[in-house]
Amino acid sequence: MKIAVFHNLPSGGAKRALYGTINYLINKGHSVEAYLPSTADEDFLPLNELVDEVHLYHVKSTMGGWLYSSFKYIPPFIKNISLRDLEAAQRDIAGNINNSDHDVVLCEQDQYTLSPFFLKYINKPTVYYCQQPTRDEAILTKLEKMVENQPNKIKEAIFNYSDNRDQKIDIQNAQYAKYIIANSYYSRESILKGYGLNSYVSYLGIDTTIFRNMNLPVEDHVLSVGTITPTKGYDFLIESLSLIKPESRPKLIIAANHSINEWKNYIVNLANKLGVNLEIMDMVDDEKLVELYNTSKLVLYAPYLEPFGLVPIESMGCGTPVIGVKEGGVRETVLENKTGVLVERDPQKFADAVTQTLNNKTKLHEMGKNSINEVERFWTLEHAGERIEKHLENAIKTQKSN
Repeated sequence: MKIAVFHNLPSGGAKRALYGTINYLINKGHSVEAYLPSTADEDFLPLNELVDEVHLYHVKSTMGGWLYSSFKYIPPFIKNISLRDLEAAQRDIAGNINNSDHDVVLCEQDQYTLSPFFLKYINKPTVYYCQQPTRDEAILTKLEKMVENQPNKIKEAIFNYSDNRDQKIDIQNAQYAKYIIANSYYSRESILKGYGLNSYVSYLGIDTTIFRNMNLPVEDHVLSVGTITPTKGYDFLIESLSLIKPESRPKLIIAANHSINEWKNYIVNLANKLGVNLEIMDMVDDEKLVELYNTSKLVLYAPYLEPFGLVPIESMGCGTPVIGVKEGGVRETVLENKTGVLVERDPQKFADAVTQTLNNKTKLHEMGKNSINEVERFWTLEHAGERIEKHLENAIKTQKSN
């Protein structure tokens, strides 16, 4: 197949997954070219290392675009970009792909709108990987709580307005997708609920040459990984750890690739108040991240309704069991009492699960071995690549038959 790839992603798990998928497709002999707006993050795992060619389209900043966005979409000063100008760039990208000889398009999401404007204009067979469906009200409530902790009521009003507009744009753009794949059954249900659209589950995978067991000495700390935002549940983890007796309470390390400063300050103050030893490591590279996975006793995972989450399977690939909150996509990756433990979002129950697991050295060792075996069985990049490859082929057949 000759495949065109579109994305406007930031750094993070979705970009890592895309990079691995493209690497798999190229190794299988497919031709891949990337079509990107200039706003896409290409510092983290740049695609020009892999693909035949990267076509970069500059997102202009025009007066007309700013005016139009202010009334039709979201005022540019809120997002630091004119969505109208972003849409114009994506329309040009789609037009050029439509006039090319590509067989199929793999479309990822947009960091500004989730479902990209690109979907409105592409005519080629296209598989839209909807990694992050439109957000649930529970997540919105948590985000609003973060804003309410700030004294600036103007900022709160701007946030609420922007968030409502974000959802409308996301839902409108998603309606143009003809073939959607989701990263979990939880995400599939969210897509149906949020967009009223069908989708197919295509699980992600990890690079086991990177996320692997290194037989390093385990240190007295537990780990959590991800952006420091209210939706990641770090406040819950701190509250839970504070319920463990001080003499057996492990240090918590958070490896973050991005932070909302207000929320970072909040959780640091919360940890100090509750007596939890917290260390935040910003922008750690893969080598350090894998070292942290390997030297941690456990990985703690408590995001609010995370659609999938690569962190649990990255941890499992390194042989480190996961203690997680039983909601969202993690219910489909962590096997209860085999590769980790899942509990309700209750601080005492979570604290008990951490304590009991740490105190059972035999169980901890067995779950570590099981985790590595489970990743090799189902969660590698090769497994994930095969799944997406079949969807790309099916999208071509589906469009030809219509």
